[in-house]
Order: sequence, then structure tokens, then C-alpha cells
Amino acid sequence: MSFKNFLPNRPLTVAVLGATGAVGNELLQLLEERSFPIDQLKLLASERSAGKIKLWNGRNITIHPASPEQFQGVDLVFASAGGSISKKWRNSINAAGAVLIDNSSAFRMDPEVPLVVPEVNPEKALTHQGVIANPNCTTILLTVVLRPLSLLAPIKRVVVSTYQSASGAGAEAMKELKNLTQDVLDGKTSKSKVLPYSLAFNLFLHNSPLAENDYCEEEMKMINETRKIMESPELSLTATCVRVPVLRAHSEAVNIEFVEPIEVRLARKALNDAPGIKIIEDFHANRFPMPVDVAGQDSVAVGRIRQDVSHANCLELWLCGDQIRKGAALNAIQIAELLLPNS
Repeated sequence: MSFKNFLPNRPLTVAVLGATGAVGNELLQLLEERSFPIDQLKLLASERSAGKIKLWNGRNITIHPASPEQFQGVDLVFASAGGSISKKWRNSINAAGAVLIDNSSAFRMDPEVPLVVPEVNPEKALTHQGVIANPNCTTILLTVVLRPLSLLAPIKRVVVSTYQSASGAGAEAMKELKNLTQDVLDGKTSKSKVLPYSLAFNLFLHNSPLAENDYCEEEMKMINETRKIMESPELSLTATCVRVPVLRAHSEAVNIEFVEPIEVRLARKALNDAPGIKIIEDFHANRFPMPVDVAGQDSVAVGRIRQDVSHANCLELWLCGDQIRKGAALNAIQIAELLLPNS
């Protein structure tokens, strides 16, 4: 089935697949906040949530289980229910004439599916053939920052270490972190059920499956997705991903090697002028971005931009961004906004 680049020029029928999860709930909030042009909204989730009612924009909307019939007449589907669910319903969604914006990893590396960060490669959204992939949360935050710097000089290598909050594992992981932290304070011994290890006063390497090269799946997502988004398949990039005891918002320590030296002041100006970035930097007070600065916020906060003392062509920086918002729900809605006729 062939698709037009833009969505219809009228209020839309929109479905949210995975409407009860952390990202789904954030999507609903943002659709209302940003006055996305919706005529009818369908909320789809698992059988156990079917029949429940959610209040959205003054309307009581009943949650239904996904089915081919639920996609009939739909213009746009936001999917945040996991890769297997997205793969299961892709054909039904597209057969109904709807565009799928998918938040899972199911289609990200498909060469026929655009992988889009609106601040980085917005033009790719209009090349879609019914599916647009939303990148991994850590990839989104990283590429928002890499893009303006790459305009100063070509990037040769990136080394990134992530500090990923419980929100990246969903609402239940956030709840578990709260409960287990309280248990530790109360002198109780409790075991983690959502995550493989307790995050209470602890951290651990990201628990996604290990590949043959001993990098975990999360790290390889960052590497491969960044190359695709930046259209730089030969970019040298290495990542170490860590889960930390923070409720919401991820952080990243980034070392960027350019083909030539870049002045810190020029890098800072490029970042300050770029969309979606907020500079938080007070060297006198030793005050730089923290997760609490960006929780519930749209921008990626960047700070401690400095020359790498070990390499003249390298810059170091620190960034924080809300994983649920810019790292998932907001990015998906910004993609959809690119498809609006008046965008």
C-alpha cells in the first residue's frame, strides 16, 4: 500500500497502542498539552486493561484490546507496547491506511523504515512507507547533542557512558525502586521482581542480553541507531550502559573526537543555538545538569563542556534528558507533527 507523505488536513483519528504504560500515559498527556489535532482517540492495551476508562482532554475513553477492527478508520497509531506487539499489528495498521509511529526496537534498523529525531533528521519522516521508528531513549538524547556539533567539524569517534534511570524499565520498575528503597531504610530484606537486581542504593550494568562481542543489546542499539540517524555508517562509537537508582531521566557522559580541534566556546554556542537543548553550566558553583532538572521537561540539558586534556581534538560533556518524555513520547509526537500538512 502506498502512503502519502503527510497526514490528512483535518482533525485526525488517532490510536495509542500501549495506552496504560509509562510512555503511553506520557503520550496522552503530551497530545493534550500540544493540542495535537484529534477528532477521535482510541486507547488500546492488553486484555487485562480492557474496559477500563481513562479521562483525556475532558473525555471518558474506554480502553479496548487491539484488533484489526480497532484500526479501521484510524489515521495514525502511536505504539508503545513492545516489539512483538508492534510486529503483530503492523500489517493490520497499514492495511487500514494508518501510519505507525513505533516506539519499540522492532523496525529501527530496517533500511526501509526511517529512524527519526526531529532535531536531527526531520526530512526522513516524509520518506515513510507507513512506518516511522522512534529511536532508543539514550540514542535520542545523544544525537540531539551530536548533530549541532557535527556541523562544526566531522565527528571521528564517540565514547559514551550512560546512567539510566528506573523509568527506562517502565512504571513498575519505578514503583519497585521506591518500595525497595523504603525497605532498606526500614531494615527489611527484599528482592527485586521487576529488575534482575535491586536498584535501592545500588547500580548495575544494563541487563539487556549480551551479544557475541560482549556488548549488551542496549549498547549496540546506541551504536547502530546513532550511525543510522547521523548517516555515518563508519562512525566509531562505543558505549557502556548502566542502570542507576534514579526514578526518572537519564544521564550520559560523552567524549567526542573530531577530525580537528574545536574551541569550547564555539561548541557551547552551537549547542546553545540548537533546538531542543538547554545549557546548564555554572563552573564557579560547580553546578551542571542533573536528572531533577529535566524530569518532566522537553529539553536535553547539557553542561560541563570542556576540552579533553588527553586529546586536542576531543571535547567532553555531560547531558541529562527525560527518558519518558524526550526519550520516547515527545519524540514520537514531534515526528507526527512533521507529518501535519501545516508543519
